Amino acid sequence: MKSLRITLKDNSTYELHEKLEEIVATVDTGARSLRSWAGWTLASVSLAWSLFQLWIASPLPYMLADFIPLLNSTHTRSAHLGFAIFLSFVAFPALKRSSQTKVPLQDWIFGLTGTACALYIAVFSDQLALRPGLPITPDLIISGIGLVFLLEATRRALGLPMMCVALLFLSYVFFGEYAPDIIAWQGASFQKAMSHMWLTQEGVFGIGLGVSTGFIFLFVLFGALLEKAGAGNYFTKVAFALLGHYRGGPAKAAVVSSGMNGMISGSSIANVVITGTFTIPLMKKVGFSNEKAGAVEVAASTNGQLMPPIMGAAAFLMIEYVGISYLEVIKHAFLPAVISYIALVYIVHLEAMKADLKGLMPRKVTTVLQKIITFLMVIIGMVILSGVIYFGFGWIKSVTGEASPWIAGILILTVYVVLIRYSIRFPDLEIDDRSIELTVLPETGPTVKSGLHYLLPVVVLIWCLIVERFSPGLSAFWATIIMLFILSTQRPLKVFFRKSGDLEREFFKGLRNLVDGLIFGARNMIGIGVATATAGIIVGTVTLTGIGLVMTEFVEFISGGNLMLILLFTALICLLLGMGLPTTANYIVVSTLMAPVIVTLGAQNGLIVPLIAVHMFVFYFGILADDTPPVGLAAFAASAIAQSDPIKTGIQGFLYDIRTAILPFLFIFNTELLMIGIESWWHLLITIVTAILAMLLFCRCFPRIFLCKKSLVGNTHSALDFIYIISSWLLVGNDLSFKPDYSAN
Repeated sequence: MKSLRITLKDNSTYELHEKLEEIVATVDTGARSLRSWAGWTLASVSLAWSLFQLWIASPLPYMLADFIPLLNSTHTRSAHLGFAIFLSFVAFPALKRSSQTKVPLQDWIFGLTGTACALYIAVFSDQLALRPGLPITPDLIISGIGLVFLLEATRRALGLPMMCVALLFLSYVFFGEYAPDIIAWQGASFQKAMSHMWLTQEGVFGIGLGVSTGFIFLFVLFGALLEKAGAGNYFTKVAFALLGHYRGGPAKAAVVSSGMNGMISGSSIANVVITGTFTIPLMKKVGFSNEKAGAVEVAASTNGQLMPPIMGAAAFLMIEYVGISYLEVIKHAFLPAVISYIALVYIVHLEAMKADLKGLMPRKVTTVLQKIITFLMVIIGMVILSGVIYFGFGWIKSVTGEASPWIAGILILTVYVVLIRYSIRFPDLEIDDRSIELTVLPETGPTVKSGLHYLLPVVVLIWCLIVERFSPGLSAFWATIIMLFILSTQRPLKVFFRKSGDLEREFFKGLRNLVDGLIFGARNMIGIGVATATAGIIVGTVTLTGIGLVMTEFVEFISGGNLMLILLFTALICLLLGMGLPTTANYIVVSTLMAPVIVTLGAQNGLIVPLIAVHMFVFYFGILADDTPPVGLAAFAASAIAQSDPIKTGIQGFLYDIRTAILPFLFIFNTELLMIGIESWWHLLITIVTAILAMLLFCRCFPRIFLCKKSLVGNTHSALDFIYIISSWLLVGNDLSFKPDYSAN
């Protein structure tokens, strides 16, 4: 990341490089910046982790099974956790005041010991299988030490709150007899608890860690490679070229670019830094206040985790917890995410109208007719291209049979080379120096055409998931392989076609980018790997103690059986836990405890609530914690760029996200928003149109109720306000949220 300088009104220069890098490193990749042999070791282990994950996801282990033994889920999960624990101790210092440039001896010892405890499960898996539930003394010692080091790795990588939550549940396992009567139980022995938590797949090595091993790592690696190749910069430039000249254009471009980057990053903090360093200064340039410029980026980047395919890693956990396919999860998540982003663009437009803000100067002025024709041509072109790809590949499969994968690979390679050859007609999209003021927007056509090859691995990923119906892990593997090829060859190919530059130097630079991308992807996974393992302690507590059954009675007691109160209670839990837990861990904890409760009590109220709707509800409110004061890490990152107060930025961002906060309540009562119960294309179209209209009307009336400086009665437009408010709530209440029979009840 280049050093970012923004000249303030008093001509002082504000250095953002160190502050932003510190925020991202502390949250995602590790706060230490190591040199010499320690840095080499950290990079080597990270690279080895990425290569290991690619190996187990590939078909090679099955092809070479006669020579290399296959690894089962116990082996892969223990290795995955071993890598995560070791890197947690090496990449994250014990304390904030600890050295950021060297690793003390005890951290190396702790990392190796924690890794050994994780690998113990793999090395002695056969012996453990022969004595289930009957651990011997070494088993118990290793389990106890492993849990201690896992909790310390959690504290370093994720912070104290996550460790405290895990300790609270562990305390309940041992001292449940001292809990209040309604949740009391007899408590477990050390032998039973350690066996359940560490030696089986009911605790630490359970579903969460399995999903992290099989699915999440590859998608995070795929996103890291895309970003390293320049796709994030490409998406941002395209968004600005398309929208920057409209009223409040930089803010609208920030929303769109954050949505596109959110599809591949899965981290709201990283999303803020990637797009915000470019978008926030431009929002301020056209007239947005510091707080509102930061808040728009916070709302857009936080909602980036709602966008498929990664969805902050929760999409893959839903596969296991809900028991549906990945494609079904994407289908259910798509419409609410799109509605949320359309509404945010509209909110930005209203803010720009209220302040009479303009857009940036376009490079070339076009008429409305030209814009309509261009838009229609793009849509028609995309439809034709989709048809050619779908029917073309179908024809190839029917004609070539078993050779079709090789033919498809050759075609993809050919298309890639053609797109690279086409892109050299246009200037490369270099990362801008933010200290130089942007006065004219980039041209739309050349900007879009210069990076079309970045869309190729995304198309392959979607094709493998939807058409070939590959597993998410295998689909991500093939998309990642193509991304690795692009990352290592795009530079030398451009030099070759342009016949200028040093081909050898660009080739080695491409290889360096490839290695850096693999290392960066692994370091992004440290927190997720540790989080899913630690969340397994909570899940293991639920399965061991039976507290999940008790929770139904407990929640029904405190809510009086009122479903809306239960939902509000669940939302509050998500927001509170989300202040200290990452999205993935928050989702696992709350969904494990509350999802069955909501489904059960919904049925008692005469409402059939699909399990996926409840899991989406929990996921949405877990995400909103990223911009909820007083923690709101995304707000702190944005405020560092905007030079604003982080608390005010977080509050403003949360107000923008109110439209996201009401969506979970709506699709609990009207599951058509999740595309459940859609009977025809017309039914789908009506659902989409009414949902979008209702959300836009809500966004239109919301500022007049809560944010307007004048009272509603004293406003000269009170009659129009009244119409907006009444029409909004009627449409939201009847067409979008509550089913008529439920409202009547």
